[in-house]
Amino acid sequence: MKPFVLLSIAVLSFAMEMGKPPEGIVLQEESGGKISGKPFSSSMLTEKAHLLFYVDPDEKELNEHVSEALKKERFERSRYASVTVTNMAATRLPNFAIAPKRKEKQEEYPDTLYVKELQSVLVKKRDLEDDSSNVLLFGRAGKLLLVKKGKLSDEKVQNLLGLIRANI
Repeated sequence: MKPFVLLSIAVLSFAMEMGKPPEGIVLQEESGGKISGKPFSSSMLTEKAHLLFYVDPDEKELNEHVSEALKKERFERSRYASVTVTNMAATRLPNFAIAPKRKEKQEEYPDTLYVKELQSVLVKKRDLEDDSSNVLLFGRAGKLLLVKKGKLSDEKVQNLLGLIRANI
């Protein structure tokens, strides 16, 4: 078999499928985790609709308009949750320089779970863009409903909001 075909098969085996829960991932210790230092598991993305932002710190402004639109919606937190995973490996900034910004964001968005990711695990296992902003929506059963890589247009933001409404 040609090397390209083998590589394609390997990449496809890690890609996420719409409508299915993705393979579980745990971020802990050297791979990252919650701000509190406790592990983060993708198995936590159930029982509510979960919106997950996977963001390179250098691209944190790219989808800020999505966060603002979500804030205006005031979705019921018993049925909706948000998670921001900071891809610390995607920047040259030292971790100590990023920590205060993450703390500010946690204060601005207190209902959002903030997670640090130190080894680009989600880029490798979920086929996400490394130096960008990715937005993923999971349904209450943990099934993947949406993946958007890069900046979302206003139309895509409205589609995202509608999909959240339909799944909470």
